[in-house]
Amino acid sequence: MLDAHLVADRGGFHLDVALRVRAGEVVALLGPNGAGKTTALRALAGLHPLAAGHLTLDGVDLDRPDGRVWVPPERRPVGVVFQDYLLFPHLSARDNVAFGPRRRGADRRAARARADAWLDRVGLAGYARRRPRQLSGGQAQRVALARALAVEPTLLLLDEPLAALDARTRVDTRAELHRHLGAHPGATVLVTHDPLDALVLADRLVIVEGGRVVQEGDAAAVTARPRTDYVARLVGLNLHRGHADGHQVRVGALTLTAVDRVVGEAFVAFPPAAVALHPARPDGSPRNTWPATVAGVQRHGDHLRVELDGPLPVSADVTPAAVAALRLRPGQQVWAAVKAAETRAYPAGG
Repeated sequence: MLDAHLVADRGGFHLDVALRVRAGEVVALLGPNGAGKTTALRALAGLHPLAAGHLTLDGVDLDRPDGRVWVPPERRPVGVVFQDYLLFPHLSARDNVAFGPRRRGADRRAARARADAWLDRVGLAGYARRRPRQLSGGQAQRVALARALAVEPTLLLLDEPLAALDARTRVDTRAELHRHLGAHPGATVLVTHDPLDALVLADRLVIVEGGRVVQEGDAAAVTARPRTDYVARLVGLNLHRGHADGHQVRVGALTLTAVDRVVGEAFVAFPPAAVALHPARPDGSPRNTWPATVAGVQRHGDHLRVELDGPLPVSADVTPAAVAALRLRPGQQVWAAVKAAETRAYPAGG
């Protein structure tokens, strides 16, 4: 089990992240560029010493500044798959995978036998003699994974493992990686900015922004109740924070009616597809309505995404026919409406 409180400084950036990962569990560190994901991974790998906190793996301290404990990277039971794989260009696939076991004391024959076994497990038994330049991106990724797992690590670290692959290769490689991670008995930390990789590969998500954890939980919990604008954008929701009293949530000068009953500080969320646009204030069923100004229109899948400014800045997904009928253009005044039944509210404190 990994038990870590990662406190580190890198240039003007400060990281303060608590992280616990059980054996057999895959945890994704997800966040925007510059959030601190790579700094956290480097600290876990021993490539960046902690300034404070601790890093304990299966009850053994690997980094604890207040106790003057620091175990160098080569002595940690940790395997790493780097974003660019960093295979040794002068070594064959077999010798790349055998490198770790050799460093851990295995003789040449035993290390090569273990490498061959791992290449077979990742479907590359026939590529043992090839150099990295003779491998495709997907094949190189599998060699890098085999190299990391060949040392039987207690902790496996993956830094954007699919980022260097094209879209078609990524689909197949993601499914294959999911299978190997499921069989890994140790803890796994996956660093990514791709929500699909995180949702498919991880058991639990830890969202990092500005060097701190802002939300964590399984995919269902995180996507159902986002707590920051970044997470809301990932899952495709409009998100605002206000003060709730029952079904009414006050957001700035606007009061919204939600299907949920909440008291106190609250988030209110609804999908862009729930936002209807009208040339004048609509009547009819109970709705949340407000005047808005069109800030921009762009294609979004089969629909058009309309960005709205006003008392409640939101995104609306509408059909091309609706855009044509309303003659939407930047600067145009419209009315936005969302049914109360499609407006969710939940406490901001937890």
